[in-house]
Amino acid sequence: MKKAALITGGCGFIGSNFIHYMAAARPEYEFINLDKLTYSGSPDNLKTMSDNPRYRFVLGDIRDENLVNSVIRENRIQAVIHFAAESHVDRSIARAKDFVQTNVEGTHVLLETATQYWTETLSRDQAFRFVHISTDEVYGTLGQEGTFSEESPLRPNSPYSATKAGADLLARAYFETYGLPVLIVRPSNNYGPYQYPEKFIPLMITNLIEDKPLPIYGKGLNVRDWIFVTDTCRAVDAILQNGNPGEAYNVGGETEKRNIDVARHLLSLSNKGESSLKFVEDRPGHDLRYALNNAKIKKELGWEPEMGFEKGIDETVAWYHANEWWWRPLKERLSKESKGFWSKS
Repeated sequence: MKKAALITGGCGFIGSNFIHYMAAARPEYEFINLDKLTYSGSPDNLKTMSDNPRYRFVLGDIRDENLVNSVIRENRIQAVIHFAAESHVDRSIARAKDFVQTNVEGTHVLLETATQYWTETLSRDQAFRFVHISTDEVYGTLGQEGTFSEESPLRPNSPYSATKAGADLLARAYFETYGLPVLIVRPSNNYGPYQYPEKFIPLMITNLIEDKPLPIYGKGLNVRDWIFVTDTCRAVDAILQNGNPGEAYNVGGETEKRNIDVARHLLSLSNKGESSLKFVEDRPGHDLRYALNNAKIKKELGWEPEMGFEKGIDETVAWYHANEWWWRPLKERLSKESKGFWSKS
């Protein structure tokens, strides 16, 4: 039996990887991709899907309630997987309003429209899921020890993470108040193909290809838990299929790395020395460390990360070398911006 899924932000990094993954893994699904095509979303991410009869693209804004309503009802959507978001921390510091509008207001429109559809059109016995993709950054920062669990308090420190935390709380409220079958996914730092080159790892890789310095905030001691994007896609699928509505699930890569060590690893792969490092002024409110406890998703859904960091980095480096046609125009656009945005790190 065919199932129709609405993917928001499917032309972005994780969203496009998720569509590629699901098209292969779940032949019973049809995908409607609703994307505004902001600077970081590109139809090129899904070029190979253009002739797939199970895939359809809709250009539009998740804040457009009439459009969202028509897409959901006309396609009899059975699952919403909500990736669409403004996600770059540096941009949120410069233009917080954009993040409030997309991440909070847009999520509210989706939740409200999905609830009306689910209540008025579908039997409450029918399977329906609203999967909200969040981030580990909603938890704030950790010291040198410990990990975040799903019960950790939300203490965001940037406009980006604050708006994602606000969206999380809205999603939770729609489950508690209206019963909408909401599931919240909080992944750690993703990397892999199709990641916009303002983000930390693709910026480092493409700068090395261009023989440019690697900008590192502060002393590069900030720690991130890195996860290959396909592992995240597998987790979102597992949560969509078998997660418990109303619950949040951490999705960590179990690979903690300091930013300076990631940069040094990439330098070694390129046979370049540390003279290529360029230490720049730290950004405001820069979280020291993130690390997630995966016990819940492992126990309930049997998921765990499969891609080791070294192999994942090798594959990512190879992809950017092989796809300069994809990222070079994006780097040119970035270089023309009046304010530089170095990385989400």
